[in-house]
Amino acid sequence: MALIVHKYGGTSMGSTERIRNVAKRVAKWARAGHQMVVVPSAMSGETNRLLGLAKELAPATHSDEYARELDMIASTGEQVSVGLLSIALQAEGMQAVSYAGWQVPVKTDSAFTKARIESIDDARVRADLAAGKVVIITGFQGVDAKGNITTLGRGGSDTSAVAVAAAMKADECLIYTDVDGVYTTDPRIVPEARRLHTISFEEMLEMASLGSKVLQIRSVEFAGKYRVPLRVLSSFTPWDIPIDEEARSGTLITFEEDEKMEQAVVSGIAFNRDEAKITVMGVPDKPGIAYQILGAVAEANIDVDVILQNVSHEGKTDFSFTVHRNDYAKTIDLLNGKVLPALGAEKVIGDTRICKVSIVGIGMRSHVGVAASMFRALSEEGINIQMITTSEIKTSVVIDEKYMELAVRALHKAFDLDQNAA
Repeated sequence: MALIVHKYGGTSMGSTERIRNVAKRVAKWARAGHQMVVVPSAMSGETNRLLGLAKELAPATHSDEYARELDMIASTGEQVSVGLLSIALQAEGMQAVSYAGWQVPVKTDSAFTKARIESIDDARVRADLAAGKVVIITGFQGVDAKGNITTLGRGGSDTSAVAVAAAMKADECLIYTDVDGVYTTDPRIVPEARRLHTISFEEMLEMASLGSKVLQIRSVEFAGKYRVPLRVLSSFTPWDIPIDEEARSGTLITFEEDEKMEQAVVSGIAFNRDEAKITVMGVPDKPGIAYQILGAVAEANIDVDVILQNVSHEGKTDFSFTVHRNDYAKTIDLLNGKVLPALGAEKVIGDTRICKVSIVGIGMRSHVGVAASMFRALSEEGINIQMITTSEIKTSVVIDEKYMELAVRALHKAFDLDQNAA
């Protein structure tokens, strides 16, 4: 008997009929003798609806002063989901019990809307499993040391599921989504994109961090840190397909780099249109400048992605970096209000019409000229590169947003991703 964690996304929970199908699928696994823990998201669109109500009352709900209440509001979407799924399972003749994150408890820090999991007490869940119950736990949320409900940020249900699987040393964590696995890139942009049967943890981590929407990056980080076996598969396959067949479907995220995987120089193309570029111009070129700029940004709980410092000219330089578009206005205000006067810099400018496109592959470690091939493909399409960042297994470029789809198609073709069997 294995301990299995299932996670279901918002589209999988999008209606009572879909919830009924999820219940039938979970019941099938439970009747096969597995201990089952299920982590569902809120019903599709529900979190946006709830936060929209808050914005009607206070349009400036991006302000930190509302963060605690926004978490209180947003967390209710998942509570509805777990209750409905528990009822659906009981209607299937299964013993089932639902818990909010604070009831487990899933303990987090106090960074409202962006909380991080610190620990999970699994005693209550294990007792229910031992009693033959299916346990359903809200994704996306937890509780801080003061008893406040917190949320983990968008996509946080993936993180919750993997964290639960890690804490309970689950045999496998299955992430059910509206797609049937991880693809070489988004099939909506490149119809020739191919599903990968396996992808390395490192590649998946890069893909998630670079904009792939299949898995939330923190869930992949958890999986890597605690070596949680992870599989991405579709919830829209028939619920009654044999378990052995279902367990082999989708994309397996593996920790083994086999010979087949090494043959692929580039495994996928990721992109992210949710970024904005900010440039602090006329910065005195002296030690500590990067820290003065980025330290203040980090203290405001704003994540920075690509960073570029230009060559010094007459003792001055320009310092550019990218942030999520949701943090753009907050970052501009912070720099103009505190950082710019302290630095003696000239001005801050920004651009929200940029995107990031990346190539990812563990085969890049053992092949030279990969970045050059990327730059050539973009050059042939007349696409200008604004910023570049690299790691051992990825190269990312920041370009004008209007060229994003053209760039993805060109790179997918340049690296023969439509030809290679995944």
